[in-house]
Amino acid sequence: MRIPPRSRFLGATALAAALILGGPVAATASAAPVAPAAPVTAAAYSVTAVGDICYSALPSQAHDTLDLIEAGGPYPFPQDGTVFQNREGELPRQSSGYYHEYTVITPGSDDRGARRIVTGNKNQEDYYTADHYASFDLVDYGC
Repeated sequence: MRIPPRSRFLGATALAAALILGGPVAATASAAPVAPAAPVTAAAYSVTAVGDICYSALPSQAHDTLDLIEAGGPYPFPQDGTVFQNREGELPRQSSGYYHEYTVITPGSDDRGARRIVTGNKNQEDYYTADHYASFDLVDYGC
């Protein structure tokens, strides 16, 4: 099994901390408790919708899609590789063009089906959705 090189750039714990806290985590000593600068709102992040999934737990078709992404295609559908707008707001808010989507083939489906891989380009993270963007799981290559 080949693990895509993008996996070395992102740890699930670091991503979770960044999503929850809104930035990098740094430990500091303080004599008095420090109040958060601003609350994290549902409009900024929908943390509950982003879970995690082990690479080994993905369906084999998702492995095929990730291999195609690593190879740069060719992709089975013209929509593959296009910008994912994140209109549902389930993924962390990013600038336009940050996310791209790719079809995960669904056996027996006569259309694209509901399964997708959505990639983020800064940390090269990969998200899997089996329910057409209603929820996402960050792919964990370490388990």
